[in-house]
Amino acid sequence: MAFPEGFLQELKMRNSLTEVAAPYVNLKRRGRNMVGLCPFHGEKTPSFNIYTESESFYCFGCGAGGDVISFIMRIENLDYIDAVKYLAQRAGMEMPENSYDDSMSKLRKRIFEANREAARFYYKSLYLPVGREGLDYLHGRALTDRTIRHFGLGFADDDWTSLTTHLKSLGFSEHELVAANLAVQRRSGNGVYDRFTNRVMFPIIDLRGNVIAFGGRIMTDQKPKYLNTSDTPVFKKSENLFSLNNAKNAGSRTLMLCEGYMDVIAVNQAGFQNAVATLGTALTTEQAMLIKRYADEVIICYDADEAGQKATARAIPILRNAGLLVRVLTIPNGKDPDEFIRSQGADGPAAFKAVIEKSGNDVEYRLQKLRAEHNLETTDGRVTYLEAAARVIASVHSPIEQDVYTSKLCKEFGVDKNSFKAQVAKLNKRMSREEYRRQQQKIRNDLSGRADKVDKDKAKALRSTTAEEALTAYLIKNPDAEKAISREVSPEQFQNPLMRRFFEYFTARIRDGKDPLNNISADFSSEESNKIFQIIHKHSGVAQTKQSLEEYIKVIREESAKLKPADIGGMSGDDLNAYLEKVRNTKK
Repeated sequence: MAFPEGFLQELKMRNSLTEVAAPYVNLKRRGRNMVGLCPFHGEKTPSFNIYTESESFYCFGCGAGGDVISFIMRIENLDYIDAVKYLAQRAGMEMPENSYDDSMSKLRKRIFEANREAARFYYKSLYLPVGREGLDYLHGRALTDRTIRHFGLGFADDDWTSLTTHLKSLGFSEHELVAANLAVQRRSGNGVYDRFTNRVMFPIIDLRGNVIAFGGRIMTDQKPKYLNTSDTPVFKKSENLFSLNNAKNAGSRTLMLCEGYMDVIAVNQAGFQNAVATLGTALTTEQAMLIKRYADEVIICYDADEAGQKATARAIPILRNAGLLVRVLTIPNGKDPDEFIRSQGADGPAAFKAVIEKSGNDVEYRLQKLRAEHNLETTDGRVTYLEAAARVIASVHSPIEQDVYTSKLCKEFGVDKNSFKAQVAKLNKRMSREEYRRQQQKIRNDLSGRADKVDKDKAKALRSTTAEEALTAYLIKNPDAEKAISREVSPEQFQNPLMRRFFEYFTARIRDGKDPLNNISADFSSEESNKIFQIIHKHSGVAQTKQSLEEYIKVIREESAKLKPADIGGMSGDDLNAYLEKVRNTKK
C-alpha cells in the first residue's frame, strides 16, 4: 500500500526541496527558480533547476527530474521507503503505521545486517588456523594488526559453505544471502554456496558506516585475482568508493584516488587518510560526482604501468568535467604507492609526502608524457611535440591557464608566442565545430525520438507522441480541465503505450481528488519519473491555451484514425471508402 496522501503532502511541505538540495548543490536564484551545477553529472554550465512553485527539479543536461523524495533517493542511493523515512526523520515526523509495503526496505536492512555479520565472521577467520595464509599475506605486505582491525580485513576459507552455514545459524534465509551476493544459488536450485572462497576480504563501507559489499583477493594464481560483490539492493559498484567513509573525515578537501584496496590501505597506514579507490571498474562519472561532494582537488595515484597510465588518461577528463582540480602522482622507478612506501622502510611516509608535494597538475603530467614520447634533440621531434602540446593546451577551458602554458613552452623552445597561440586557436575552433556537430546531432536525435531510451516507441509514432506528451503536460498543470479533456479524447486513442499509461494514471488520480504528482516516486521507476518531469518542463515555457489544447486533441484523433498499411491492404472496397470518409470527418 502507498503512503496516505496527507502524510506525503505534509512531508514535502516540511522538506523544502531547495533546503534539502542546498548541501549538495550550490544554488543561485534565477527568477522564481533556483539553478546550480547538477549533482548527478559533470557540467560547467548550470542546468539543474529547482522549480519552487511545484517543488520539483529537472536537469536539462542529464534528464534527471523529480520531487524531494526522488532527489534524496538518487543523491543518497536509497529506495523509496528509506528516502521517505530519511525525510520524515529530518522533519521530525512519525511514519504512518501499516500503511505501506516496506518489503524492499526490510530486505535492504537484512542485507546490511548479513554483511555486518559476514565482516565479523571473515575478521575472526583471519586469526584462526584456516586464515593463516591470509594473515601471512597481509603481514607480508607490511600491514599491522592495528591497520587490519581498522579496515576490518578478513579471510574467506576454501570450505565453500562456511559463511552460509554460519549466517543461516543466525537466522538469515538463503534468499537474503543470495540477495546480498554473499551466496550463490546452486544450478540444481537446491541450496546455496559461498560467493567468496580462499580470499583475503576487504569490507566496503558506506558513509553511514554500513557494510555494503566486499572485495576479495584470491590466494592462488586463479582468475579473477580480485572478486567484488555484484550490484545488490544496497550496492552499486559504479556509485561507491572504497574507504570514502575514512577519507571524508581526513580534514582535507583533497582526495587521493588510488587503483586498488591495498594501495589505499598502505597510504592510510603511512598517515594519509584521504585515499579512496574505485571498486574493480574504471572511474565513472557518478564516482567523480561523489568525490566532488567531499573534495575540490584529486591526486591520481594509479600504478605507473601501461594499464595505470591508460586509466589515468581516462580519469582526467571525467574528474575535470566534475569541476575538480586534478594532479597526477609520478612515483619514482615505476612503483605503485604500496610498493614505493614499503621500499623506503621507516622513511616511507616522508618519502611519499615528498612525492605528493612534487606532483604536477594534469596538464603538466600530459605535457611530460609527451616529452617522453618525442625526441626533442631533433627539429622534427620538437615540432611534433609542440603540435601535440598545442592540442593539450587547446583542451584546457581556462584562457588564463592556456596563456600560462603557452608562455612557458614558447620561452623554453624559442617559439613565437603569436604563432603558437594561432595554432591553439585553430585547434579550439576545430573542437568547437566538433562539439557543435555533436550538439546538433543530439538535437536531431532528440527531436526524432531515436535517442529516447525510456520511450522506445516514440520514433515509431512521432507526431502522435508529441501531441500526447503535450496533452499529458497540460492535464498535469490544469487538473480542472480533466473532464473536458476526457470528453474529447480517450486513452485508447493514444498511439504510444507509455504515454497512454501516463495519461490513464494522471486522469485516475485527478478523478480521485489527488495531487497528480504526489506519489510519482513510488509508482514509477526513476527513469519513468525522469521522463514525466522532462515532459512537464519541456512544455513549461509553452503557452498552454485552449487553442493549443484543441490542437493536441485534433492531432491525437487524426493519428488514431489512421490505419496501418497492412490493415488497409486487407480491406474491402466499401470498408476502404468508409475509412477514408472517417479520416476526412476527423480533419474537419
